[in-house]
Amino acid sequence: MKNTFHGSCHCSAVRFEADIDLDHGTSKCNCSLCAKTRFWKAFVDENALRITAGANHLTEYQFGSRTIVHFFCRTCGIKPFGCGETADMGVFYAINVACLDDLTPEELLSAPVEYQDGKHDHWERQPAEIRHL
Repeated sequence: MKNTFHGSCHCSAVRFEADIDLDHGTSKCNCSLCAKTRFWKAFVDENALRITAGANHLTEYQFGSRTIVHFFCRTCGIKPFGCGETADMGVFYAINVACLDDLTPEELLSAPVEYQDGKHDHWERQPAEIRHL
């Protein structure tokens, strides 16, 4: 079931709301950026994210194939979400679940987690080691 969650960066300059169905799962990957930032995400379609404040505080970063645009707060450096487009998903947002202010630990712990091997561009596979993610 989709719920509307409210989120923010650390300094609260960037605020947003997102309609997320945590029963559809969350995701962690081992690409260099996700591994270094421990980015834990929930995917939503392009209409499920609404920036409610601070869009002008966001800066963008891309690397590798430049498939994903990573958004960071210019003030505190937190990544609240990224955006991308693939043939199978269309336009999507990857919401940083750690930035969801009204998500309870119980809700997060009960959400399924899928792991991808982004380090080797095998997004459909789980990496051999996931304990560090």
